[in-house]
Amino acid sequence: KLFADKGYLSKVLWEMLFSDGIQLFTKLRKNMKNHIMKMEDKILLRKRAIIETINDELKNHCQVEHTRHRSVNNFMINILGSLTAYCFFPKKPSLNLKKVNDGQLFLNFA
Repeated sequence: KLFADKGYLSKVLWEMLFSDGIQLFTKLRKNMKNHIMKMEDKILLRKRAIIETINDELKNHCQVEHTRHRSVNNFMINILGSLTAYCFFPKKPSLNLKKVNDGQLFLNFA
């Protein structure tokens, strides 16, 4: 599953991703037809801004975007180190998603 904003919409891109087994989820534009989507996917689409905030923190504060690695091992160590540093951040955004026993997705607004 790939959650993107409306700027990534194109029929060619959607068909290319779909042929690779990747589902592209975006908010609908005014000229688009509404399509049926799972409730879980709708909730995650609404939470895309929080996910982008986390990615921004990883890029800017943990230096994930640095690309001058000379081996795959150095790249993986950099990613793991960045994720470990992120775990120690005092304030982290949260999606507040909980699974209920009946298989439905529950949002906690705390």
